[in-house]
Amino acid sequence: MLHRAANEIPTIPDRLRDLATLASNLWWSWSREGRGLFREIDLLVWRQTRHNPIEMLRRVDPERLAECANDPAFVDRYDQVMAELRATLDRQHTWFGTTQGDLADRTIAYFCAEFGLHTSVPIYSGGLGLLAGDHCKTASDLGVPLVGVGLMYTRGYFDQRVGPSGWQEDSDEALDPALTPLVPVLDADGAPALVTVRAFGRDIAVGAWKVMAGAVPIYLLDTDLDRNDPDDRGLTHRLYAGGPDLRLRQEWLLGAGGVRLLRRLGIHPAAWHANEGHATFMLVERLRESMVDGMTWDDALASVRATSVFTTHTPVAAGHDQFAHDETADCIGPVWEEMGVDRDTLLSIGNHPEDGQVFHMTAAAIRLSGHVNGVSRLHGAVTRDVWHHVWPDRDRENVPIRHVTNGVHLATWMANPMMDLLDGVIGPDWGTRRHEPDVWRGIFQLDDEALWNVHQWLKQEFLEYVREDTRRRWRDRWPEPARVAGAGVLLGPHALTIGFARRFATYKRADLPFRDADRLRRLLTDPRRPVQLVFAGKAHPADDPGKHVLQRVYQYASDPAFEGRVTFLEDYEMHVAHRLVQGVDLWLNLPRPPLEACGTSGMKAALNGVPQLGTLDGWWAEGFTGSNGWAIPRVPTENDDVDAHDAEHMYRVLEEEIVPAFYDRREDGVPSRWVDYMKHALVEAGQHFSGQAMMQQYVQDYYVPCMSSARHAWSMGRADGNRNSAGG
Repeated sequence: MLHRAANEIPTIPDRLRDLATLASNLWWSWSREGRGLFREIDLLVWRQTRHNPIEMLRRVDPERLAECANDPAFVDRYDQVMAELRATLDRQHTWFGTTQGDLADRTIAYFCAEFGLHTSVPIYSGGLGLLAGDHCKTASDLGVPLVGVGLMYTRGYFDQRVGPSGWQEDSDEALDPALTPLVPVLDADGAPALVTVRAFGRDIAVGAWKVMAGAVPIYLLDTDLDRNDPDDRGLTHRLYAGGPDLRLRQEWLLGAGGVRLLRRLGIHPAAWHANEGHATFMLVERLRESMVDGMTWDDALASVRATSVFTTHTPVAAGHDQFAHDETADCIGPVWEEMGVDRDTLLSIGNHPEDGQVFHMTAAAIRLSGHVNGVSRLHGAVTRDVWHHVWPDRDRENVPIRHVTNGVHLATWMANPMMDLLDGVIGPDWGTRRHEPDVWRGIFQLDDEALWNVHQWLKQEFLEYVREDTRRRWRDRWPEPARVAGAGVLLGPHALTIGFARRFATYKRADLPFRDADRLRRLLTDPRRPVQLVFAGKAHPADDPGKHVLQRVYQYASDPAFEGRVTFLEDYEMHVAHRLVQGVDLWLNLPRPPLEACGTSGMKAALNGVPQLGTLDGWWAEGFTGSNGWAIPRVPTENDDVDAHDAEHMYRVLEEEIVPAFYDRREDGVPSRWVDYMKHALVEAGQHFSGQAMMQQYVQDYYVPCMSSARHAWSMGRADGNRNSAGG
């Protein structure tokens, strides 16, 4: 793979030659001006390529590019966009540069199994990847010296196909790097920059691709190389594919290979962040490095811990990888010999009290990280309760696990028309002042009709997208006309439209609205106050119970009794997600407490003025104010039927509060009470649940202490950055 050119674009007029540079840096995807520039070239091709500028520039008529090069207005706009990109790449005058200038020359390594950056780079499955993408984008905005490390899945996660019965079918399509902003990482002589990782007794050559998210580089490891054994070439083909054996190999490659690649490239981070347990072997590899460099076991542990952050993202047991001791040893062995310890000493790092024969990735990460956090206030408390046994001499409330509530990248998820509306009311510079409370309070001065009209426009755009996507799928591969009704063509533009788009894990309860199907049908098909439900999401390929939930939802979407007011959107991904969170009227989130760690989809909707109805779990437990949406209260006692309790409250709130608020209109057609909920949703999400708020907390409470520890160690001649590069 690595010998292929990644983003060659046909001849572009000299005056616009930097369009290729712009298209190759995903900064354009969250720049209003950058997006607008590409959209102006050819709106039809822009839409046909699902907002992929590299593919668009390959397909657009060369004469149109020549016209743009001779259009003074376009050229002026182009020059301004390129100047903004250059300013982004210069971190000197950013928030980090001005507040932490003495650390600006240090680096933070951010390891994650997936990155959701843009639909053109499909190496993500859901919330974890999208969070990682938002983390990197926010780091670029604030000038945080971050570098991302992940895996290059040349066949992505999987493409979802739903059969006539509603059963999810998994397929994949090889990724063509030439249509992405990925570039191979090369040596000075132009050859691929490779490192070696030994797994199961065989050396594996590992190369890498790089993608730029503004000023943040992200390196993606790839084993699909001619020199590798055929079995090893496919190790990085698919995200979360195969069984534990493949997952173990992938995670060892991510951790050990990622550290070695950074050393190979001369990057010596002062702080290291393992985002979820998949990245735990990054910590183990650094432990190995330290001991090969001469440290004792205890000193090496202290050194790694002092400079490491670990974030756990789920309280669900199935979300934490664990591997049998023998299998783990066969994969990573005999690294303990290089370290001068025995096998059991190394594997004991991952001991779990309930099973002493497994290497538990989360347990190991907790033991090897000096800073551990959950991703919401409630999740932090739940995580302390789950992992208190690691600190047997402490009370649970004193367990040193904190929380940083996830936030979402505003410029990625807020619709352009919504941002334009805020420009006119609170000033065009509000994006640079969004940490100031007065900025968000200004939203309450928005004209109700203006906000409602923007929302209605976004809703129409969403429904038009659904119709056109359905038309394409019907044309290409849907012989059954009945499937078209369940795909959204019967959705009405004036009905209260509720969105539910999540991973189809059973605890997220996508089928809870159908617990009393007759009651729901009466609500949806009311001729005077109709309601419609739009579902999207994938079940993990190995999660048959989740697939059964999806099947039930799909079958209701195909049931004529619901009059086309239930829709399932196939193959959910970022391109669809943008339109969905911007275009529905209400967001629905129904996890069974306390199993939702955070749940950022509701934040993305709120940034577009979409209130939420949800259980008090994850971020909603701290984000619900009573004015920005509706909450389903916790069950009074542990003996209650949680599903029955939550369904009853959901129906009652919809019938008695939500539907009346939406349909209670002024003479001009504006629902004033509803618009008030919209404003509060926007203010609460923008002020407290942005990627900027999240990143600033990580920097101040986690990264700076790690970087300061590394600086002290450096002065003592013991910094991680002073390690020799690891060999095979």
